[in-house]
Amino acid sequence: MTNLAGAPSVIAIDGSTAPGDGAGMPPVITIDGPTASGKGTVAARVARELGWHVLDSGALYRLTALSMEKRGIGVDDVAAVAAAARDLAVDFSGDRVWMDGDDVSVAIRQERIGALASRVAAMPPVRDALLARQRRFCRLPGLVADGRDMGTVVFPAARLKVFLIADVESRAQRRCKQLKAKGISANLPSLLEDMRARDARDRSREVAPLVAAADARTIDSSNLSVDETVNAVLDLWSSLGAQGGAAAR
Repeated sequence: MTNLAGAPSVIAIDGSTAPGDGAGMPPVITIDGPTASGKGTVAARVARELGWHVLDSGALYRLTALSMEKRGIGVDDVAAVAAAARDLAVDFSGDRVWMDGDDVSVAIRQERIGALASRVAAMPPVRDALLARQRRFCRLPGLVADGRDMGTVVFPAARLKVFLIADVESRAQRRCKQLKAKGISANLPSLLEDMRARDARDRSREVAPLVAAADARTIDSSNLSVDETVNAVLDLWSSLGAQGGAAAR
């Protein structure tokens, strides 16, 4: 299976075939934002439109959380959690995620895993363990990376940085619909409470807090459809192309 540019869409999560970053690196678009802001969906759509690779960085932390659960690692054992992050053996294939040979696409989207991943993401050794791995996803013809620190820490030289926001009520409603559509039970008041707690934790953590890069372009998707948000990102990329960057479309 290939993407629009003919590059492989199945990428080992260790990024073993990816070139390093730095001067002359492939073009990168980063899309950061709080939980359930729609950044993952938008990033995947933008990548598909451009024929680029996509990195769902949040999946790495969710996979680490799931690995912890399977191994019985406690959240207080930071060294063991970091080791679990380093030892991840997973693959992305289209919209499916595999770990240790099992399809964990649904498992990593469960709210308890997301809540645990938020705590894991605040651990400096875990972030260090995953940083180089994320950067190695940068490969031709380009990369769209979504997360919370893609534009500030992982790809600070990205040509376009987007900070995607939406009010917490809209985000909770979106997440509730997404979970129910996947057959996962969800309670809106509980989701709203959890989301507010995650927002506070993500913004206040000492390492790589959730904050817009100084040169990021903010898009408020509270009242935008997915198509409208995707087009807004593509329009921003096209405007950069007109100024000397690679044209988007």
